[in-house]
Amino acid sequence: MESASQRILVMGVSGSGKSHIGQALAASLGATFIDGDDHHSPTNVAKMASGTPLDDDDRREWLDTLAGLFAEYYRADRSVVIACSGLKKRYRDRLRVGDPGLRILYLEGSRDLLRERLTTRAGHFFKGDTMLASQLADLEPPDPSEAVSLSIALNPHQIVHEFIATLPASVRPPY
Repeated sequence: MESASQRILVMGVSGSGKSHIGQALAASLGATFIDGDDHHSPTNVAKMASGTPLDDDDRREWLDTLAGLFAEYYRADRSVVIACSGLKKRYRDRLRVGDPGLRILYLEGSRDLLRERLTTRAGHFFKGDTMLASQLADLEPPDPSEAVSLSIALNPHQIVHEFIATLPASVRPPY
């Protein structure tokens, strides 16, 4: 029988709603929520705040930290939802080192909708069209065998509900 605990990555470019959806998903599943952005180094945060996109070297330690968190929850047989951009397949593969059975929710959206969301968001270090363009250029969307893809045009409740419906029955909360 499959474990009732789950490790879930909520991924997408900035502005896709990873943190909001991740928190709602974690609450629905009785899981811990971790915002991957909280685990960036001060150097990475300063770089992004200045409008400079991160490169693969900048992300390496950060991804290893998040993979370590997935591993801790996997070994403890506890559920966790981590919000992280996970832009490239090799980033997601690195995160899967923490849990080979990692489940992924990919929040996809149009450039226009993402830009609109970013311009209305206050108090976040991610700045500007340059960084959105960089993330969209780096994005390697997961295929259906790797992730469940849902449109950010749906309301958050629909996204959470539709993703939970893809989980094993032993994990799904009663609605």
